[in-house]
Amino acid sequence: MQTTVTADPHPISGTYWKWREQLIYYVRAGSPQPERPPLLLIHGFGASTDHWRKNLIGLSENFEVWAIDLLGFGRSAKPNWEYSSDLWRDQLDDFITETIGQPVILAGNSLGGYAALCVAAQRPNSARGLILLNSAGPFTDTEPAPPAPAWKKTASGSVRWLFQQNLASYVVFQWTRRRSTIRKTLKKVYLNPDTVTEQLVEEIYRPSCSPGAAQVFASVFKTRSGEKVDALLSLLCCPLLLLWGEGDPWINCRDRSAKFRQYYPQLTEHFLEAGHCPHDEVPEQVNELIKAWVISECEISNTNNKNEDESSG
Repeated sequence: MQTTVTADPHPISGTYWKWREQLIYYVRAGSPQPERPPLLLIHGFGASTDHWRKNLIGLSENFEVWAIDLLGFGRSAKPNWEYSSDLWRDQLDDFITETIGQPVILAGNSLGGYAALCVAAQRPNSARGLILLNSAGPFTDTEPAPPAPAWKKTASGSVRWLFQQNLASYVVFQWTRRRSTIRKTLKKVYLNPDTVTEQLVEEIYRPSCSPGAAQVFASVFKTRSGEKVDALLSLLCCPLLLLWGEGDPWINCRDRSAKFRQYYPQLTEHFLEAGHCPHDEVPEQVNELIKAWVISECEISNTNNKNEDESSG
């Protein structure tokens, strides 16, 4: 079963993989490289493989590149399940094992970055490396917050309760999925408004019309937060590249960078003049940074393996 990713002027065909009786959409570009692992690109909340169209084309010149729609998003199925980082971690791990057939370098944006980190930390046999682009996920609070006034606690609890009600969640979803709302939100989180095209708006809007999309939206708000990022970093044992769109209004990149460095000091990172989705806003820069980093890490790995073989021989 095949369909096509709209990625003018170079459309890329995608297909489906069945996982837990649900159809999962994915795209593959480029050819296998004997000395370089494949790349697996993972989108953020509300996005899909379409959001990587500029990277699939650019990176496929040097790598075998895969991109996948997480369950509940894009062209993948949207069953009425409980959605969580554990679910997406297992989906990605099984996809790597069953379909790609070898460990990969995971690259994820926002929610997709957090899911990629969960795979790399908790399923290390599937990960050769990890690239996070404005990644989501909570850190452990190291300092106790000052006690909130009673009225604020009540208001916060009321808002949380409201979002957990089916009707309220449905109303919010219907407002959020409007093209005008999508366009306005994208222009807030992209530094360069000219990169917010009608094609991009349509790529975000289209999956929201699928049956089950509203239930996925509600489930994400109801689900408890996953493992803390610092706990995941304590388990990580592969190379890590951080790419930050420094104009992101949702993430304080410098603060998060300091926290990542505190728990994983051996990482590599770059700050870019972009917003929440640097891979789509400045794709040429992102593609070049990924290419250089992956090739460098592969050379280091190949040299180490050669030295180990010589010393053992």
